[in-house]
Amino acid sequence: MFAADEVLRFDNVSLTYGRSDEVLSQISFALKPGSFHFITGASGAGKSSLMKLIYMAAQPTAGRIELFGHNVSEVSSQDLPFLRRRVGVVFQDFRLLDHMTAFDNAAVPLRVAGLKPDTYRDDVAELLTWVGLNDRMNVLPPTLAGGEKQRLAIARAVVGRPEILLADEPTGNLDADMSRRILKLFTQLNRLGTTVLFATHDQSLVAGSGMPILHLDAGRLTGWAPGMEQ
Repeated sequence: MFAADEVLRFDNVSLTYGRSDEVLSQISFALKPGSFHFITGASGAGKSSLMKLIYMAAQPTAGRIELFGHNVSEVSSQDLPFLRRRVGVVFQDFRLLDHMTAFDNAAVPLRVAGLKPDTYRDDVAELLTWVGLNDRMNVLPPTLAGGEKQRLAIARAVVGRPEILLADEPTGNLDADMSRRILKLFTQLNRLGTTVLFATHDQSLVAGSGMPILHLDAGRLTGWAPGMEQ
């Protein structure tokens, strides 16, 4: 049963694509508001699939997922966009809009929320400067290098201070210094109340952060971390 002090709960959740084997099997956990957890596991362990279920790009084959008190399998198509706006996502494949400048890409969540450019122009510019894109704000994504696209995708995900931030290998194309800087940004956002789930293969980031870990192995949750509840 979903508790008032939880933002997310998985109850015996499984996921199968078509007729293939289960990608996720009987996953159960709950997250409290303002928590920060790393998701670790080898490639193919189910990290990306877990995140797809959270931002409702896929539906569970079995079990129940509660997000902000809503059963995700019962959310109407009318209510779905409003629920998704409460979740920021850093995708592995960036998903930038090639016809829009870097600045406009970063500002998309604010525009969708109905804010006027005058109210957010300075904040977006400051964030892009922070991630090292101060001289790339007016260029189109196809002209950006892979690491620059990654940083732009991160800026877009965090600009609206989402209630939950899902980061799927957000430092995969970044050097060690920028990776630490991005982790610092996520940590600051977390201190402001955002619940963060950070999927990564970078054990140096995990080991140095002191944050708890959720470990997946072949689609199963094999390790519980301090601060997580079943």
